[in-house]
Amino acid sequence: MNFLRGVMGGQSAGPQHTEAETIQKLCDRVASSTLLDDRRNAVRALKSLSKKYRLEVGIQAMEHLIHVLQTDRSDSEIIAYALDTLYNIISNDEEEELEENSTRQSEDLGSQFTEIFIKQPENVTLLLSLLEEFDFHVRWPGVRLLTSLLKQLGPPVQQIILVSPMGVSRLMDLLADSREIIRNDGVLLLQALTRSNGAIQKIVAFENAFERLLDIITEEGNSDGGIVVEDCLILLQNLLKTNNSNQNFFKEGSYIQRMKPWFEVGEENSGWSAQKVTNLHLMLQLVRVLVSPTNPPGATSSCQKAMFQCGLLQQLCTILMATGIPADILTETINTVSEVIRGCQVNQDYFASVNAPSNPPRPAIVVLLMSMVNERQPFVLRCAVLYCFQCFLYKNEKGQGEIVATLLPSTIDATGNSVSAGQLLCGGLFSTDSLSNWCAAVALAHALQGNATQKEQLLRVQLATSIGNPPVSLLQQCTNILSQGDKIDRRGSKIQTRVGLLMLLCTWLSNCPIAVTHFLHNSANVPFLTGQIAENLGEEEQLVQGLCALLLGISIYFNDNSLENYTKEKLKQLIEKRIGKENFIEKLGFISKHELYSRASQKPQPNFPSPEYMIFDHEFTKLVKELEGVITKAIYKSSEEDKKEEEVKKTLEQHDNIVTHYKNMIREQDLQLEELKQQVSTLKCQNEQLQTAVTQQASQIQQHKDQYNLLKVQLGKDNHHQGSHGDGAQVNGIQPEEISRLREEIEELKSQQALLQGQLAEKDSLIENLKSSQASGMSEQASATCPPRDPEQVAELKQELTALKSQLCSQSLEITRLQTENCELLQRAETLAKSVPVEGESEHVSAAKTTDVEGRLSALLQETKELKNEIKALSEERTAIQKQLDSSNSTIAILQTEKDKLDLEVTDSKKEQDDLLVLLADQDQKILSLKSKLKDLGHPVEEEDESGDQEDDDDEIDDGDKDQDI
Repeated sequence: MNFLRGVMGGQSAGPQHTEAETIQKLCDRVASSTLLDDRRNAVRALKSLSKKYRLEVGIQAMEHLIHVLQTDRSDSEIIAYALDTLYNIISNDEEEELEENSTRQSEDLGSQFTEIFIKQPENVTLLLSLLEEFDFHVRWPGVRLLTSLLKQLGPPVQQIILVSPMGVSRLMDLLADSREIIRNDGVLLLQALTRSNGAIQKIVAFENAFERLLDIITEEGNSDGGIVVEDCLILLQNLLKTNNSNQNFFKEGSYIQRMKPWFEVGEENSGWSAQKVTNLHLMLQLVRVLVSPTNPPGATSSCQKAMFQCGLLQQLCTILMATGIPADILTETINTVSEVIRGCQVNQDYFASVNAPSNPPRPAIVVLLMSMVNERQPFVLRCAVLYCFQCFLYKNEKGQGEIVATLLPSTIDATGNSVSAGQLLCGGLFSTDSLSNWCAAVALAHALQGNATQKEQLLRVQLATSIGNPPVSLLQQCTNILSQGDKIDRRGSKIQTRVGLLMLLCTWLSNCPIAVTHFLHNSANVPFLTGQIAENLGEEEQLVQGLCALLLGISIYFNDNSLENYTKEKLKQLIEKRIGKENFIEKLGFISKHELYSRASQKPQPNFPSPEYMIFDHEFTKLVKELEGVITKAIYKSSEEDKKEEEVKKTLEQHDNIVTHYKNMIREQDLQLEELKQQVSTLKCQNEQLQTAVTQQASQIQQHKDQYNLLKVQLGKDNHHQGSHGDGAQVNGIQPEEISRLREEIEELKSQQALLQGQLAEKDSLIENLKSSQASGMSEQASATCPPRDPEQVAELKQELTALKSQLCSQSLEITRLQTENCELLQRAETLAKSVPVEGESEHVSAAKTTDVEGRLSALLQETKELKNEIKALSEERTAIQKQLDSSNSTIAILQTEKDKLDLEVTDSKKEQDDLLVLLADQDQKILSLKSKLKDLGHPVEEEDESGDQEDDDDEIDDGDKDQDI
């Protein structure tokens, strides 16, 4: 506050004094007025003055404005004016920033007013609560004001928001606002909030920020979107960069898969807008954040695998090989692919299989190396290709072998139609461009890094220097070029070529005594190195001297003393005579003291501002750090110490050999013991399984025996109570005597059936006799014998009975007619008796006729009565015979059904008995095999039950044979 008053006092009086009074009156009105309209108008006036008179308004009105925010929340208009006024006071206006003289003062004012505002943390909490209002005129100014506070004093405001209840959650709700201007400014607010604060980054990430931001990017059109996409990508970088927890959450949430559509490019890639280039550049950087070499190896590896599985790496390789891609995007894509494949064998193998769309197709590695050794290509692009090649070979012995194999004579294409990676590296190594020399040397060194096999294989490479001259080895050619120094006119740095070759030779000879022997075999190499180290040259040459000292030290330390002239002792004597040990160590220390050494040791990526700074390789700095100390110790050791060390080494080697031998023996014995333990455990398991199986089999056999005996008892009971009706489920216990008894019962049933059939025939004959007697009564004829009746005869009998009934009806009609005539005659007789008597003769005739008619009538009546009685008797007898016939038929049907059922039960009994016999035989066979296995395993087996079981089996087999005979 004193600072602000000082600034205020330093300003000139005059118009300022009048405006200060006006501002003071407005502040008084805001503080004392009871009418809301008056306070609103006063705040509106302060807003209009706040841009031009920022200092005065800030000093006098800030407290009143904060009080308005606290007390007048019900009126959104006055709240909006107050927030806008505070924003104008705190934020650095762009117009003021354009003026150089007032820029610093403006920044100081903003930070000072911010400090005053956040001095009371409740003010920030009040501002967070205002953001919950949905009213646009309150929410939007609140977002802008909070963003300005974070830009001015980020860490203190972040801490206040962090400890505020639900503070971060309230700000995350801004991303879901349907009004784009609030949503977009909310993204900017979260950018400032998450900058360099891991705790807030984690809270924002777990508030579903990744999902919302990726949705916004998709809605805006991915890389074709506007500046909103750029803001979202910057926020994503803030959340993920150097935050391992968020990176893991991003991967586990399957958000890497959602990045693939970002990199879909068409065939026509010309005419990209500046915004699209910026968006795609940020997207590539976001991928690199997830697979950065500085991340934990496990997290990087899992992200690399996820990118390959979802097709993201394939999409990046498509951009890499596409045409028309802007140079800066292509460079960043190469760097991105480099880190996606670095140290991941699966991704490295895929990258090795990628071909460029050329005719004929060429591997992507070859196309990239062509760009690296081409001096016309941009410097940053060549650095990116070198980084890509280094990442391809990092921890990739297979890839290293493939690169070295392209240099060997057996694999070189004799036709010359295609260019290999090895040929390009050799071409770059011996070109007249120093940058190409350095890049090729470093690339070839990475093909040998940590791989002794390829170091030995590279010794076989032969080069044809000129026509008619014999070929020379690659190692010899490198030393030849190194010895020529500045004699060859090269473009670029003077020492760059020599530094590159020395780094290659140091990498090649380290940990490879055979390569050291080949190097020392050329008698010119050691004098050249000692001469270079001993000279007093300028600062630029000191680095070359240090590298020569390192190469000579490697030749001493990894020397196997196979050459008499260049043993360790003789080389150290040579150093002491021509250079001096202290001078040698001093020259060796020039490497690590160089200013570019520490820069190269920080990151694997060769990121240099210009070619002149391209001196050291990251992996080489690690090699120097590893060897500098041991070489220093090796130089200072005396011959006696060397001899003692050699003896100790030999003793240690012998001891190590003995220890190794015993370790191998112990390892083999451990393996054998482990195998035996596994076999014992397997046999124990098998033994337990067999014992369990035997127990189960024994219990099953016992159950079968119990069931067998139970079936026999139950079958006997069923036969006693039900005769021939036995239970099909208990037929397994039937004995031959019971089967014979069943057969006798079947025979009895058959005889009963025959008897019933005879009775039925007798009934049929009786019916026929009755029919015949009836017919003889009608026609006075009788039949002496009657053959047995069949159903057709019964039908004929029924027809005759129907005929009798019809005859009876006709007779009844005739009797009725005669009775009617009789009644008429009687009436006429009575009429005649009442009339006048006639002569005696006529009376006599009439009486005679009457007597005759009555006699005939009486005879007819008697005959009719007899016929009725006879018909009634025949009907009753026929009904009784019909009942007997129906009863006989039903009895026959029942007997036939029972017979069929018994036949079926007997058949089922035979089948089940056969199945039981087969099952018992199988069980006996299993028991015998299990007992034999137990005997083989050394377990005692009781033989007591075998004879009894065998007898039971024999009985069962005999029973089965009898059943089959039956």
